[in-house]
Amino acid sequence: MDFNGKTILITGGTGSFGKKFTKTILGTYPDVKKIIIYSRDEFKQFIMQNMPEFKPFKEKLRFFIGDVRDKERLRMAMENVDFVVHAAALKQVPACEYNPFEAIKTNVIGAQNVIDVALERNVEKVVALSTDKACAPVNLYGATKLCSDKLFIAANGYSGSKRTKFAVVRYGNVAGSRGSVIPFFKKLVAEGATSLPITDYKMTRFWLKLESAVWMVLNAFENMIGGELYVKKIPSMLMKNLAKAIAPDLETYECGIRPGEKIHEQMISVEDARNTLEFDDYYVIQPVADWWNERKQAIGGKPVLEGFSYDSGNNTQWLSIEDMQKLIGELDAE
Repeated sequence: MDFNGKTILITGGTGSFGKKFTKTILGTYPDVKKIIIYSRDEFKQFIMQNMPEFKPFKEKLRFFIGDVRDKERLRMAMENVDFVVHAAALKQVPACEYNPFEAIKTNVIGAQNVIDVALERNVEKVVALSTDKACAPVNLYGATKLCSDKLFIAANGYSGSKRTKFAVVRYGNVAGSRGSVIPFFKKLVAEGATSLPITDYKMTRFWLKLESAVWMVLNAFENMIGGELYVKKIPSMLMKNLAKAIAPDLETYECGIRPGEKIHEQMISVEDARNTLEFDDYYVIQPVADWWNERKQAIGGKPVLEGFSYDSGNNTQWLSIEDMQKLIGELDAE
């Protein structure tokens, strides 16, 4: 996929992913026409505008204050846009549980607004970001993201003669992101904590670097025919080992699982597996829809085995304590 000469809009563009994606595009495609950072927090936009890595590209960056709940504002922002990355969402599980309809307005209604306007504006391709919590969800955040995933996939069925194609990319915890437990543990250590809390000693999570998330979105733009839900193959780690990677000398204690949490996160359920294809570095969950029958012959891949599921507990790839220490060191050096 060549983004030179093209205009890209990123909803939630001031977040960890948006900044890394923007930096990657600017460094890889010097002739990209424009990148529009669409978000609702003017202070975060101000900070991003003044980051040293973005200052030299002032003429290529546009900072557009707006909310995905506001369809009219999206309509203005998406004029003459070629590609959209939908990263905006309410993501904090407790906040979504306490403010359920606010999560629905952003994560579900906002997703439909992005779809509607992308179709109106004849955008070429849209990639929406998902989460492991959208697979067999047990909390409202996951449930709203599952709704969002299905909205984006289904949009391919009513795009009609328009060129717009939609795909979804699903992945797990991103090391170094604002919502990661890594900065939380590091903060506790810096404040002099003598032990670190672990929800459950059996708990595992998927972990990847932001670069891997960006690569997966770029891969989706390159290969999508419209309707795919991409699942990146990424390693897992025991949360108690993550604590040891950050503070080897500190004790840990179990604090109990919180409402809306799982011991192991899933990205592909047994039910999804019936429609899942495996590739070298990722899986694709195919939609169950008549319109997909005309497209699926072009996708390739091989079906997974019956009864397959992909969760952080049955993973075949694992991070050791040393692996995570190396990863954290790379993050600290950036």
